[in-house]
Amino acid sequence: MKAIILFGHGARDIRWREPFDHLVGLWRTQHPDTPVELAFLEMMAPSLEDAVATLSAQGASSIMIIPVFFGQGGHLRNDFPVLLQSCRARFPDITLRATAAVGESEAVLQAIVDFGAAAL
Repeated sequence: MKAIILFGHGARDIRWREPFDHLVGLWRTQHPDTPVELAFLEMMAPSLEDAVATLSAQGASSIMIIPVFFGQGGHLRNDFPVLLQSCRARFPDITLRATAAVGESEAVLQAIVDFGAAAL
């Protein structure tokens, strides 16, 4: 079974995660046959490892991790690869892959331009 993890930074203010929870709800509505979990780098739960464990318990054999970051800063270049490798070691029977940061997608950037244009 394929699954995805939406991976964010995390914050002290619990309200910061509201758009992430909404994003998960949209995913579940539009793709009900593909499980999705949130994971956070720091300050919020679940961790990446916990999210992989949850999906593993549901039978996931392939997980795509989508970094919901605007760009490839230090966290994605330095911290994320270490976390990903740790998960691969703990869950050797699961294929774990990751996309680029969502902010590097031309479609996402265009959506921001469109949002700005609509706000005018």
